[in-house]
Amino acid sequence: MIEINEILKKAVGMKASDIHMKVGLPPVIRRYGALMALKDFPRLKSEEIAEIAFDLMSQYQKAKFETTSEIDFAYYLPEVARFRVNCFKQRGNFGIVFRAVPTEPPELDTLNLPDVIKTISMETKGLILVTGTTGSGKSTTLAGMVHHINTYRNCHIITIEDPIEFIHRDRKSIINQREVGSDTNSFAMALRAALRQDPDVIMVGEMRDKETIDIALTAAETGHLVISTLHTLDAVETIMRIIAVYPPYQHQQVRIQLSGVLRAVISQRLMPRMDGNGMIPAAEVMVSTERIKECIMDETRTSEINDAIAQGTISYGMQTFDQSLMSLAQKGLVSYHEALRQSTNPNDFELRMKGIVGTSDSRWDQFVPAEKAQEEKPGDKPQIFRETEFKK
Repeated sequence: MIEINEILKKAVGMKASDIHMKVGLPPVIRRYGALMALKDFPRLKSEEIAEIAFDLMSQYQKAKFETTSEIDFAYYLPEVARFRVNCFKQRGNFGIVFRAVPTEPPELDTLNLPDVIKTISMETKGLILVTGTTGSGKSTTLAGMVHHINTYRNCHIITIEDPIEFIHRDRKSIINQREVGSDTNSFAMALRAALRQDPDVIMVGEMRDKETIDIALTAAETGHLVISTLHTLDAVETIMRIIAVYPPYQHQQVRIQLSGVLRAVISQRLMPRMDGNGMIPAAEVMVSTERIKECIMDETRTSEINDAIAQGTISYGMQTFDQSLMSLAQKGLVSYHEALRQSTNPNDFELRMKGIVGTSDSRWDQFVPAEKAQEEKPGDKPQIFRETEFKK
């Protein structure tokens, strides 16, 4: 019988983020974004994966899996890591995916995120959203923010997760962590109950449905800080996704409500580091300002949000994805070509990387080095800089 703990230890030792178990293949890990097989282990049989899955599940989880054919739960391997586990059926066979989660919550300083996120974390009320695709580091950022609050604020924090990943210990705050499935039946039910549990901060693992969004907005309106995630790519899409959950006749009401409670949207994408040693996040950060509030309330101005973010760098610490990519490329943390590939506007990004900045375009002042930010004047020939200058 294959020993699951040995596979997990080896995978964590190789700095894998995920471990896949599929019938007919040896265990497959995702390391720095790429999939690779662990050839030291044999190909897995259907009965072996089924036995592993049921050994890891509680009686409640087994019963739920028999009904739904898929389940999320957590598994802890002492002195190695915690794992978020998803077990499912595919073509009649079992499949399992493990996501490795460090045993200790991260410090924000270690995540290569903008410093403004520390300030955002210290908000006392309102709604903060961390967004991105699956595997973009949302849960890690969320855990870092909760850990930061726990370190510097005296308050009561309630987390609602599916499953619990990082374990937070009481520091300056007290923390209650509830897991959907074992401690509560749903995000919405736990969030509604949390309002009667004297919370200061409520962290909701994901806003999955209209009911959860409704209660989260109400909680944020009534003086609590609510932190949650959505599977959206940027701030504009996040706002539009929340509004789209409601029927058209409620859209303007929701826009007004959202403009009043939304404090920040942090959107992430993970990129391979230039030195090949892991991944690093590129982050768009939107902070609520009067202009942002007006853009949320007025449907015709929502498209201006990206420009407002770009222009709010110096005053508010905001940044767009392209500005974040520019900073990472200049620091040598990601390659020029990877930054260009991930950029929102490649042509504009390429010009900025070459140091071409117009006199009226102050949005890039903090991202284009002063000696390369040659202002364009009538009749001047713009100075072109070699791409290799940013590859060192």
